[in-house]
Amino acid sequence: MRTIVKLDNKDAVQPITENLEGWVVTAGNPTMKTWVLHTSEDGSMVSGHWEATPGSYHATYTAYEFVHIMEGRMTITPDGGEPVHIGPGDAFAVEANFKGVWTIHETIRKHFLVPGN
Repeated sequence: MRTIVKLDNKDAVQPITENLEGWVVTAGNPTMKTWVLHTSEDGSMVSGHWEATPGSYHATYTAYEFVHIMEGRMTITPDGGEPVHIGPGDAFAVEANFKGVWTIHETIRKHFLVPGN
């Protein structure tokens, strides 16, 4: 069993190009790509790289996510809440019950960690 796993370069993995489940375009014509770079041996955690172009999505989460932004700028506004401005180097967590709008101002590139199946 490996206890340290260095993630592959995303260029070595075919991206998923469909919108994530629970994400609906609300403005513009944004596109997203998801590269799954690692799944834990027991399947409990998935990590990878995600990219989205400018536009807006309304997102409905059903699972926790940890995020670290590598590039780009966006504003995340929870339904009924205050906007949170996000940029390169920022890290944040999204709770499983999050619903709100992700407005992507500059193409976003992030690392993510989510529960597996």
